Amino acid sequence: MKVLVSLGGNAILRRGEKGTADEQAANVRSTSKQLVRLVQVGAKLAITHGNGPQVGNILLQNELAKAELPAMPLDICGAESQGMIGYLLEVGLESELKRAGLDAPISAIVTRVAVDPLDEAFRHPTKPVGPFYSETEAARLRGERGWQITSDSGRGYRRVVPSPKPLDILEKKVIRSLYDAGTIVVSAGGGGVPVVVNENGEISGVEAVLDKDRTAALLANVLGVETLLILTDVERVYLNYGTPEERPLDRLSVEECRRYLDEGQFPSGSMGPKIEGAVSFLEGGGVRAIIASLDNAESALSGKTGTFIER
Repeated sequence: MKVLVSLGGNAILRRGEKGTADEQAANVRSTSKQLVRLVQVGAKLAITHGNGPQVGNILLQNELAKAELPAMPLDICGAESQGMIGYLLEVGLESELKRAGLDAPISAIVTRVAVDPLDEAFRHPTKPVGPFYSETEAARLRGERGWQITSDSGRGYRRVVPSPKPLDILEKKVIRSLYDAGTIVVSAGGGGVPVVVNENGEISGVEAVLDKDRTAALLANVLGVETLLILTDVERVYLNYGTPEERPLDRLSVEECRRYLDEGQFPSGSMGPKIEGAVSFLEGGGVRAIIASLDNAESALSGKTGTFIER
């Protein structure tokens, strides 16, 4: 059974933690135990993951050290986070595979994802990144760096960047070759490093953030997996989430997903991108998408829990 697992942020950093190396390594070891159970029941795994808190920390480090060291652009920060999280997953998975008496190669690939430089998102940046600033600092940064900065829910001011649609995974041949040969491949972390390719084939990074669930759907179709397993911090998808009328959903069709999205049931800041990613995967040829909690990954894959989305 070919499965792409898309890990949510809770797989690497838990709510309330500072994000120390030890905390993240411990979380990844726990996550790796869940992933190895999938291997034990016959899943041929590929893995992708989020990177929001890690990129946020790197941007904050840039800001704090700006008087001593040159700050890195957002695309390079994304690549840094891919390397860090990929390394942690390699270490955690190898340890848990050996503990389970299994021997499978693991490889983490820093992954670039092409976007359209004319994507509408570049004209209307909406994705907040990095630290909070005061109004005075925000005004200075707008002038000095040309950043777009907006007020964030009264908590201060934050930079906003574009979130364009992922079009192509530049490392797809390498990733697919390794995966087909039996390697557990960790790739396209955080949605991938956004790049544009000009008419001469030259590649350059752009200041943007890609939605990891959109890229996960694209990667899953590239690899030809049957199942996209989206692991998060809730056991199922819910209608009227957080209200007295809350209702869990065991199964959804693509048509129902579209209807509920139109009704605003799945907000853009939480479940919306996961549902959109699931629909995109199915429309691209996938068989099933499952949204479930990380702690119940094996049960979800066997159909005992989670929300199944099918064509």
